[in-house]
Amino acid sequence: MAVAGTEESGGPLAGVRVVELAGIGPGPFAAMLLADLGADVVRVDRPGGARLGIDPACDLTNRNKRSVVVDLKAADGAERVLRLTDRADVLIEGYRPGVAERLGVGPEACHARNPRLVYGRMTGWGQDGPLAQRAGHDIGYIAVTGTLGMIGGPGEPPAVPANLVGDYAGGSLYLVVGVLAALHHARATGAGQVVDAAIVDGTSHLTAMIHGMLAAGSWQDRRGANLLDGGCPFYGTYETADGGYMAVGALEQQFYDEFIGLLGLAGGAPDRGDLTRWDELRTLVAARFRQRTRDEWTAVFDGSDACVAPVLTLLEAPGHPHLAARGTFVDHGGLTQPAPAPRFSATPTAVRSGPARPGADTADVARDWGVPELDGPIKKGS
Repeated sequence: MAVAGTEESGGPLAGVRVVELAGIGPGPFAAMLLADLGADVVRVDRPGGARLGIDPACDLTNRNKRSVVVDLKAADGAERVLRLTDRADVLIEGYRPGVAERLGVGPEACHARNPRLVYGRMTGWGQDGPLAQRAGHDIGYIAVTGTLGMIGGPGEPPAVPANLVGDYAGGSLYLVVGVLAALHHARATGAGQVVDAAIVDGTSHLTAMIHGMLAAGSWQDRRGANLLDGGCPFYGTYETADGGYMAVGALEQQFYDEFIGLLGLAGGAPDRGDLTRWDELRTLVAARFRQRTRDEWTAVFDGSDACVAPVLTLLEAPGHPHLAARGTFVDHGGLTQPAPAPRFSATPTAVRSGPARPGADTADVARDWGVPELDGPIKKGS
């Protein structure tokens, strides 16, 4: 496992200034990704800090950021934030539609003072539509897109994929893509814009290939019946003798042949192309995997192209030989965490600082951004 250095690393977004209006979930994760890439992200926390329910010192989504505290409900709260956005390239907020406007920091107020600003909005339902004003969480957003209904075994309830598919894949990553595209446009034209990143939109977009397969008749609209959803006996997970699991992804014929050979079923398995015998093949494979432990099977498939891997826990993952060799996880400030991704040859990234504590950086940000009002009274006419 690599150890993150303390040296300053610019990253490809060095020099980009981002204001993040504090929230939870996909907004902070998107801002963390921009910060990991080198942007100077200032998180505007509310008095009392976030209400995430964990120790702020362990909230890794606030790493590589700085924090100031502003009460947006105070008479001068909006003006303090607007003076930050005057000097920013990007703003990210995750309020329900209309809330930022009521607080005085909506797109119109910001663009009146900084026309080049990219204003990123992160919501579940989007800025319009019948459900735009309704509360929601990841599980509901991915449910209505058809994505949740794809995941799980046949005849079983859909399996909940934590909040990775909606909040972070369909939400945060699409917000970041949108912000970077709009930033490129703003630098070319001088015109900022609003990026409406809705989790329902991004998650639906993730299913593009599946919709194509559905239209072509090569995907059944039900769980556990398809090539990539666990319905295929050579693309799924199998329990081992010690209660562990192995993941099998031997799709191509040459990889499948190696898989069956190492499993000890060469010449004794039914034709994989005969879908009517998939249940028979799955039964044979499952029986074989139950004969050895996870570690024993890992050793059997080590160094092969059989496309088989052990299913590790979160605590086990940093110790995997490949991930350790690449430094996929790092230690910083006593916290083991995923390293910034992706990697850059000319502008390397790093975990530069631990989670920002609410308000801890007010004086530094006031100085560096040239906004003395953050650390003192606002003077009329200034």
